[in-house]
Amino acid sequence: MQKFRVSLITAVLAATIGVANAASLANGVVYSANEGDGSISVITLSSGEVRTVDIPVVPHNVQISPNGKLLLAVGTSSSGHGGHGGEKSEPTTSAATHGHGSQASLVLLDAGKPGELIATLPSGDHPAHVVTSKSGDFAYITNADTNQVTVVDISRKAVVAEIPTGSYPHGLRLSPDGRELYVANVTDNSVSVIDAENLKESARIPVGKAPVQVAFTPDGAQVYVSLRDENSVAVIDTSTRKVAGNIQVGRNPIQLFSTPDGSRMYVANQGSDSNPDNTVSVIDIGTQRVVDTVTTDMGAHGVVASDDGKLVFITNNKADTVSAIDTSTQAVVGTYKVGPAPNGITYRALP
Repeated sequence: MQKFRVSLITAVLAATIGVANAASLANGVVYSANEGDGSISVITLSSGEVRTVDIPVVPHNVQISPNGKLLLAVGTSSSGHGGHGGEKSEPTTSAATHGHGSQASLVLLDAGKPGELIATLPSGDHPAHVVTSKSGDFAYITNADTNQVTVVDISRKAVVAEIPTGSYPHGLRLSPDGRELYVANVTDNSVSVIDAENLKESARIPVGKAPVQVAFTPDGAQVYVSLRDENSVAVIDTSTRKVAGNIQVGRNPIQLFSTPDGSRMYVANQGSDSNPDNTVSVIDIGTQRVVDTVTTDMGAHGVVASDDGKLVFITNNKADTVSAIDTSTQAVVGTYKVGPAPNGITYRALP
């Protein structure tokens, strides 16, 4: 296994920027995909230690495998990233971008030692987000420039399907039962529904302007969709495959994630490059209303919940931090300095 440079941002540095109650947080690990320099930051919650690890790609998204042993990241090795489909972005350095003219790949890392590369697999030309099948045998990757989802057999290290979607597919999630993928098509204003067994698009649902990411409720009955250009979230009824509601949130919502008990949906409001937002809208899933707004750091982007539902973590890509929110009080109980421009985020429980 190949090893890459690891820079250690110790618990001492974390404490310097004001991590609160680090020792009382869940016994888990949070990983942020740092698009600013091609790295992943690893936050050990029990100690507050942050390690930042260089990886071979510039990651927009990172995902833990179902068994917690692998960390998956997708990206390219150099320049060309164009934002979330029609989003106007300020100029960035080549190290902070990905897309055309670059070698794209899916990398598998040892979740316990993220500086160790296990394998490099094909991903398609412009990978954005990656999730796995429930078994962990397959990776599903959105490829925005080719309007498709690429399916990779992890053990065979080969692409086994390329599934057409709407234009500029970006965020995607697998249904709780593992049977369907819902994919946000940013410039198509739609969500594609993909049959995970037949590997074909079975429906395309109009949802509103610039859908960026989707999130299932734990029972699979609803899918929430962030609508970046409407400052709202659409709610899809998965039984009818129609939009059943729309909820106003903060400015330019990007990622969203449900608590495991299905009571709350957390929505990160990123704002724009010139006027970033620093809020997270908390939606009561039962009433479909915003019941709280949490202030984090500038450029709130990625969202993930701990497995026990006690904490929600937010990447703040204009502040280079990750915030930890206590879901019982909606207070920020930890702020961690990570690598530059953190975007995607994932959580791994520890025994």
